[in-house]
Amino acid sequence: MPSAVSSSRGSSAALRFGRFAVMGTVAVLILIAGVWASWGTAQYVMLTKGREQGAVAVTSCGERTCTGAYTPVSPGSQPRAEVVLENNAAVAKGRTYTVVMKPGGVVAVRSGPAGILYAWVPLGGALMLASVVVAGGLLRTRPAWVMGLSGLALVTAAFLVV
Repeated sequence: MPSAVSSSRGSSAALRFGRFAVMGTVAVLILIAGVWASWGTAQYVMLTKGREQGAVAVTSCGERTCTGAYTPVSPGSQPRAEVVLENNAAVAKGRTYTVVMKPGGVVAVRSGPAGILYAWVPLGGALMLASVVVAGGLLRTRPAWVMGLSGLALVTAAFLVV
């Protein structure tokens, strides 16, 4: 009988370790995906040295994009009759926004505090999603609350600033 009890304890420990490893991997992958999705835009907004900076007066908006005239602010930047901004809650027709131009010349990304917060919204969503995995799969409620509330704060701040 003692060997059956020790065998049961060993398999129980292996299952706990397996759950911890799998759920930890899932949580880390969710966070990596959030950073990856955010960095595509955030790199232009946060690392502006040497990039073209200016303002776009939005004149028209389609289903996915808005367009407008670009007025440069940084030295060496050229004015453009039309540049493209992503059409989202952060952009409206008839308004002027500070932007950073992506390399290649016609795509602009909103800059400033609103642009930075908006760029990191995917990470905020990933933090909220990963917090559920950390709480339920890893049974770590305090770190899960910190992650979830951090993600919620990031998304809420982006909503309020935009």
